[in-house]
Amino acid sequence: MRALILFIALISPAAFPQQPPSSIDLPPGTHELLLEARGEGVQVYTCADGKWTLKAPDAKLLDPQGTVIGTHFAGPTWKLTDGSEVKGKAIASQPSPEADSVTWLLLQTVPDSGSGQFADVTYIRRTETHGGAAPKETCTTGESRQPYTATYSFYGK
Repeated sequence: MRALILFIALISPAAFPQQPPSSIDLPPGTHELLLEARGEGVQVYTCADGKWTLKAPDAKLLDPQGTVIGTHFAGPTWKLTDGSEVKGKAIASQPSPEADSVTWLLLQTVPDSGSGQFADVTYIRRTETHGGAAPKETCTTGESRQPYTATYSFYGK
């Protein structure tokens, strides 16, 4: 009987540490998904001191039907075809489940940067990335454009 009790104690939930919540989870509070778009394009890297460093994304934003609804570029900035625009600042990241893919991100909007449809956006999350990671080899000069796709989710309160 003692062996059974010891065995049960050893396999209790405390014996298996729980995974911490994802680092890109939205902060506590009510957040409404305002827009979700697929990003398709490239991550542009430049060579600096023998290493590839991110210069900027260069991507189209697509709706579920595949229609271009905007662009994603340096800043980082997202701009819709109607002129709506928002800038973000990365506040958290986690590795993509795919080794050669850019990280998943949580970004907070830069104050007073949202306009039009993006006026109420407070957070942007980049998930489901495929590709886009910096080249692994060292460099001497130049630029590298790494194809990628991602899901961009725009949240507001």
